Amino acid sequence: MKLVFAGTPEVAVPALDALIASGRHEVAAVVTRPDAPAGRGRHLVASPVAERAAEAGIEVLKPAKPRDEQFLARLREIAPDCCPVVAYGALLPKVALDIPARGWVNLHFSLLPAWRGAAPVQHAVMAGDEITGAATFLIEEGLDSGPVYGTVTEEVRPTDTSGDLLTRLAFAGAGLLAATMDGIEDGTLKAVPQPADGISLAPKITVEMAHVDWAAPALRVDRVVRGCTPAPGAWTVFRGERLKLIQAALVTDRTDLAPGELAAAKNNVHVGTGSHAVELLWVQPQGKKPMRGADWARGVRIAPGERLGAADVR
Repeated sequence: MKLVFAGTPEVAVPALDALIASGRHEVAAVVTRPDAPAGRGRHLVASPVAERAAEAGIEVLKPAKPRDEQFLARLREIAPDCCPVVAYGALLPKVALDIPARGWVNLHFSLLPAWRGAAPVQHAVMAGDEITGAATFLIEEGLDSGPVYGTVTEEVRPTDTSGDLLTRLAFAGAGLLAATMDGIEDGTLKAVPQPADGISLAPKITVEMAHVDWAAPALRVDRVVRGCTPAPGAWTVFRGERLKLIQAALVTDRTDLAPGELAAAKNNVHVGTGSHAVELLWVQPQGKKPMRGADWARGVRIAPGERLGAADVR
């Protein structure tokens, strides 16, 4: 088939690579989000997918919106058989959905109908799911509601951050997407409607959702930290300033600390929750680089009874 691949971030690159390497289909063009400011200088930078496509000598389309007439006209000229999609980052209008003969096929990082939306991996980690996966489905106008072609499963490990899990799913999903293209092309794969039961939503993680509630059980605190790493980053408040929480660990044998109460020793710093304590392994104070929790605690000289989250950010 002639394909036009749509994707933007690094997590979409393995799927593009798999389609290029398959040799069975032609990736005629790539659709990605426009160049965006990045780094301290805020210079415009092409997306990871755009950079990979350029390296491979593939035409790159960067419409401001996928309903732009110039983009739609070019897509009609290319006349793709199918448009595989991975984390493109913009809603596709019906006028665009109707162009490829076999539709747009999305690689979504959950086992649909679970976790429909922008942040399925983060929500799976934060909810404590033990198994998740990826699915390929035919895009409809609804939110991740189209019929499913295939799935792969992936175990959620006890120490997984959303970044760890998403990396594994990106590579497992790349193989699934390539196999889905093969099955669509040779007619051996038919999309199956999603079940009506088991639907859950995974909206984008907001900064407020990443705010740690120390009165919650330690297991919940740990899941929020892991689910919000690397982005947007779990956080709390210390002495009126934000403190980013990068990595924590459960301390199941300590229950003497009140929620948010800090206890620093030579080589560790513990904080109380609604159940047992957690250890702060890595943190990032406002305006500073990431550092080990014990090093941070020594530097700020925690007073007896001092707590995290005890005051609003100033």
